[in-house]
Amino acid sequence: MITGATLGKGLFFYDEELLALMQNLLLERMEENGWTPHAWACFSNHYHVVMMSPEDGNIGLWVKGLHSKLAIALNKMDGLSGRKVMYQFWDKCISYDNSYYARLNYVMNNPVKHGLVQDAGRYPFCSASWFKKNTPGVFQNKVASYPYDTVNEPDDFDV
Repeated sequence: MITGATLGKGLFFYDEELLALMQNLLLERMEENGWTPHAWACFSNHYHVVMMSPEDGNIGLWVKGLHSKLAIALNKMDGLSGRKVMYQFWDKCISYDNSYYARLNYVMNNPVKHGLVQDAGRYPFCSASWFKKNTPGVFQNKVASYPYDTVNEPDDFDV
């Protein structure tokens, strides 16, 4: 699981076009590097992603590449060059099933946690609606049964 943050928690991705940019680059970066997405959520000043790495995956290089692409694309849109957009990231290797299910539920419900929607499936910049369409109901129910309000991840962002 990775949480990435913008410089100074700045609201760089403040509208739907910019949030779509973040989400698209996040998903493209996973596909390009053979990482498998399990859950994601993109916000104006941070993102969360749960994914499975390929055997030779390097999390630091993956994040550095994503953050570089985000900065280049955003700076191009704003007619700037060299502006730092992304600041840091936190990663956690999930090694227990209970932790995995709770974090899937946490990431998909993060838009609810931040007060952006009442139903995560209505937030277009996270995986909640994708998850509902692409996973068996039994698995959805299992993930939903894990509480996410006690998951300890860096997430003190006002979005």
